[in-house]
Amino acid sequence: MNPILNKNNYFVKEHTGIFKAANQYDIFDLETKESLIECREPNLGFFTKMFRFTKYKAMTPFDVIMSQTGSGARVLSVKRPVTWFRSVVTVHDENDVQVGTLRKIFKFFKATFEILDINNNKIGTLEGDFTGWDFKLKDNDGNVLATVTKKWAGIGKELFTTADNYACNFSESVKQDDPIRIMMMATVICIDMVLKER
Repeated sequence: MNPILNKNNYFVKEHTGIFKAANQYDIFDLETKESLIECREPNLGFFTKMFRFTKYKAMTPFDVIMSQTGSGARVLSVKRPVTWFRSVVTVHDENDVQVGTLRKIFKFFKATFEILDINNNKIGTLEGDFTGWDFKLKDNDGNVLATVTKKWAGIGKELFTTADNYACNFSESVKQDDPIRIMMMATVICIDMVLKER
């Protein structure tokens, strides 16, 4: 596991643009503002690009690679095939080995993911509140492993001003080098791509 995932406080900034087809994000250290991770979709196909500008955008596949800023070392990747009813996202480590799955589930008024390990055993849940501004990632016992919110504060507003940005705080109870951190970061980056997609 890349040690960049051992930090506890991150800021996720989505790239915006009128004619932007690819999913692109940058992840910063929330406290120092240092750029840590670049999330890019380098192999976007022609037809996928075309459908991203239609009402079928939510059904299009994606393959987002997260790499360490500067070194380019792969951190993890999230992949989804064409989807019809329910998004199922596979999560891969720095060696492109699948380590788990994120599965969107239907709940009235709440955006929700089930987090599954490589054997499809449920290991946690990401659930948003009614407004869609705050999310909690919990293990099977209900312990909060991470919180994700748009109601961030304490970082330079001159750098981060759009609505599609999130502050992410991992719990101190999550040990360093715990493989669950890969799934946690993957879940955070999928909030906009799956749960908040239009």
